[in-house]
Amino acid sequence: MPIRAIASLLLTTFVFAGIAQAADPAPPLYPKPKVPLAFNRLYDYPELVDALRQLVQAHPDLLTLSSVGKSFEGRDMWCVTINNPKTGSDRSKPAMYVDGNIHGNEVQAAEACLYMIWYLTENYGRLEKVTQIVDERAFYVVPTVNPDGRAHWFNKPNTTHSSRSGKTPHDDDRDGLLDEDDYDDLNGDGQVTEMRKKDPNGQYKISPEDPRVLVPIKPGEKGEYTLLGAEGIDNDGDGLVNEDTPGGYDMNRNWPADWQPQHLQGGAGDFPLSWPETRATATFIRDHPNIAGVQAFHNAAGMILRGPGHPSRQAAYPAGDDRIAEEIGRNGAKMIPFYRNFVIHKDLYSVHGGFIGWTYEHLGIFSFTNELWNAEQLLGTPQPQGNEPSNLARSIGGDRQADQLFANDKLFLGSIYKEWKPFKHPLYGDIEIGGFVKESQRVPPTFMIEELCHRNAAFVIYHADQMPRLEFGEIKRVPLGGDVSSLTVQVKNTRSIPSVAQQAAMNRIGLPDVLSLEGDGLTVVGGGSLVNEYTGEVALVERDPAHLKLNGGVPGHGELRMRWFVRGKGKANLKMSSQKGGTITKEVAID
Repeated sequence: MPIRAIASLLLTTFVFAGIAQAADPAPPLYPKPKVPLAFNRLYDYPELVDALRQLVQAHPDLLTLSSVGKSFEGRDMWCVTINNPKTGSDRSKPAMYVDGNIHGNEVQAAEACLYMIWYLTENYGRLEKVTQIVDERAFYVVPTVNPDGRAHWFNKPNTTHSSRSGKTPHDDDRDGLLDEDDYDDLNGDGQVTEMRKKDPNGQYKISPEDPRVLVPIKPGEKGEYTLLGAEGIDNDGDGLVNEDTPGGYDMNRNWPADWQPQHLQGGAGDFPLSWPETRATATFIRDHPNIAGVQAFHNAAGMILRGPGHPSRQAAYPAGDDRIAEEIGRNGAKMIPFYRNFVIHKDLYSVHGGFIGWTYEHLGIFSFTNELWNAEQLLGTPQPQGNEPSNLARSIGGDRQADQLFANDKLFLGSIYKEWKPFKHPLYGDIEIGGFVKESQRVPPTFMIEELCHRNAAFVIYHADQMPRLEFGEIKRVPLGGDVSSLTVQVKNTRSIPSVAQQAAMNRIGLPDVLSLEGDGLTVVGGGSLVNEYTGEVALVERDPAHLKLNGGVPGHGELRMRWFVRGKGKANLKMSSQKGGTITKEVAID
């Protein structure tokens, strides 16, 4: 090769090598998180609080930690605020309120909240969509509304359904005593499973398919067993077992909207917001009128629920709002396989005094409850059609347990089911104890928790992105003669949720949106909404035309055009203030 060609090749090599060294290295495909939390496990209350503190310490520019209030037993109900103060205070932005674990045994709800905090902060500045959401919105996240019930679920033997209540003492059996007949771990294995007794007059027999399962006898068949319920004894000597467990009420029946007394709605409490946890939550939400979206995490059976909770409330839900909520829920069901988009009273059951009924009906906030986990996900079984209950619901109901037991044997290697063992009961004599443990059925297996958390967090982020996003569009000034001119301003909402829900507009909930025009040397002599841009017809307001009240807000994916008549010249400040849509400003010249 000629010397000149060799020199040229070497020069080119050095140049490209220098460019490669000068260029910024490519970001790692899987960057190391600041807080390496594991989401293949559940966190007890102290561990959960420690994880929240770690996140706040690692991301002080985006996170703050405060207590919403205290539970009956004195535990803090911690709230993490996610906000970028460089783009405004949290109260100046549309905010998303997210909570979980109002039922103490619905434990994975707190992990879903924890994951969302972790995901948003760890990916801020890395994912453009996450960065935009955190810059434009605020999030208030309360991972456990019922820390007492959560602690009791972790620290005490429980059934798959118990520790649902808060822990304010309650006389369930009305005998004048409080919480005196709880479940009992009779065989000392750390679980409260089921009791059964051999009985020739019983109503059940061993299933021919699996000896662990009891099935109802048919007419003319001889019985083999009687089911005795969950492990326990008659602690108070009244002839009943497990009839007065700790608490025994339902904090999701204690909210002001459509509240009904105990004899009409079990677990409702003496009056709305009678429990310290619900009262603290309501106080926080009412103190933050910028909350434009609400998400409550529960379990189980895989549902995205919206109101109304009772058929008598259907007329109170305007069609426009319902169409928007249905679309959000429908997209959520696509994001989370095996979940269904349901209306509570039509597709599940009737509820009086429910949380998301209150946040929508009384506060005008678009609200959802996600029932986390669906046992259909374990084996990929087909989703039921219509209102047919899910495999999980049927399994919890005591029939069609074959899939659950198959999963226990093949996926969990026997860890979620206790084989039946003999026991001498002080009341029933010789019995057998066995069945599913508390970590089963309603709670996902550890290897599927992270997927559950991510899909549901993504739905919340999607919902937050649908909250109103206001911006100024076309601004047009027209001289009218002398020093008078007209100024037409377009305000757009680029998201699906209106800045004022129809529910709020109809019932005058909250403050109206206000579009204002101010400036030195300027006098606003008239103003109102532009009815017809071709004829110039304006619906003029009678008072204070510089501050136009928009009672209906700006519709989702819609716009408003307002027109002022202004005397004078100079700089004018436009300001759009909306409780749910935030505040935007713009300076315009009138010359």
